[in-house]
Amino acid sequence: MEKTRKRLIHISRCRGVTRRTIRQFIRYDPTLESIYKLTPSAINQHFSLPLKKASLFYAELRNSKVKTQIQHDSKYCRIITVVDDTYPPVLKTIKDAPLVLYALGDLNLLTQQPMLSVIGTRRPSQEAMPKMREFVLPLVKQGWIIVSGMAKGIDSYAHHLAVNHDGKTIAVLGSGFNYIYPRQNVQLFRRIATKGLVLSEYAPNTPPERFHFPERNRIISGLSFGTFVIEATERSGTLITVDQALDQGRDVYALPGSPMATYAKGCNKMIQDGAKLVQNPEDITDEWQAMESYWVI
Repeated sequence: MEKTRKRLIHISRCRGVTRRTIRQFIRYDPTLESIYKLTPSAINQHFSLPLKKASLFYAELRNSKVKTQIQHDSKYCRIITVVDDTYPPVLKTIKDAPLVLYALGDLNLLTQQPMLSVIGTRRPSQEAMPKMREFVLPLVKQGWIIVSGMAKGIDSYAHHLAVNHDGKTIAVLGSGFNYIYPRQNVQLFRRIATKGLVLSEYAPNTPPERFHFPERNRIISGLSFGTFVIEATERSGTLITVDQALDQGRDVYALPGSPMATYAKGCNKMIQDGAKLVQNPEDITDEWQAMESYWVI
């Protein structure tokens, strides 16, 4: 198993292949050993990978710099694969589960519940933090793990609320640990890595890309039994996470607001479409107690 996990980490770091292709490799050979023996032409034929990408992948497998970088990264952070005992079981149930995760902080948090993802607009209103003190802080004090994406606005508020009150929080990044985005959250990143847990699907030297953020959202919602939206505009990117949560069979909760307030339009629409309206923290804790015995842990 140790050899398999090392091969999985190595293959995931090679250019030319995607998670979809790596899953094809695993179906072809669960040990991944035979992948190293295939020629570019064989890779092209077996996995319908364009020859140019197959050749790049073949070369990357034999590039010593890739292995050297992995060794360097493994001294800096923990690397978790889908075949490891430390891999969170709840993530295995989602579509396109991450094959490899990089982690800094307390891995024990991955085995604990309940987890709640708290998300919302990057441009929160002045009412946002008071709302979170009213609706999220009681959960923090009860030991709930708050999961978010360390973005500007509601995400950052959620993490700050947890670390400032000795709570538990997990940040899921859309970049590697050496490229914290937004830059203003470098100090927050360090605090979470010390007091909570930071996860990323991307190797430490991976800069942020636009498409990374929708990808990482499936991990935020996938870790959590439910997703709680504090504020969201009608066309908010928050809706991507909400859609993924629903696709994963997770509950979605939303705070209502004035129909005249731009920052509330998204939440109101979610409630209209079936999200659960939250009037007090007990609306969420009661739901958890009702389903706790059925939750996958």
